[in-house]
Amino acid sequence: MLNYSPPSSLDGVFHSLADPTRRQIVERLTLKSASVKELAEPFNMSLPAVMLHLQILEASGIVTSRKQGRVRTVTINPEPLLKAESWISQRKQVWSRMFDQLEEFLDAEEEETK
Repeated sequence: MLNYSPPSSLDGVFHSLADPTRRQIVERLTLKSASVKELAEPFNMSLPAVMLHLQILEASGIVTSRKQGRVRTVTINPEPLLKAESWISQRKQVWSRMFDQLEEFLDAEEEETK
């Protein structure tokens, strides 16, 4: 039986970024904040569908939104993305060390066979 634990904030970030539409929204928001209507313009989907994507991004903390009158403006929050970048960077360091060790081992094996 699997033990269930609630997803971590990092899980939410990776889940949010797994969808190409949400990645495109994040890309646009890195340039400037935008209204939901502006974010929806390039997509061939309904405004409610775009809102669902934004809800997922907001739940993971990648974006924040504020409503002023009838306009909801969405802004990027870089903190969760920086945490994901840090996690990936740490894994990359580990992988690089392992590949370096493998290379040293293979070089030593090759020297022994000569």
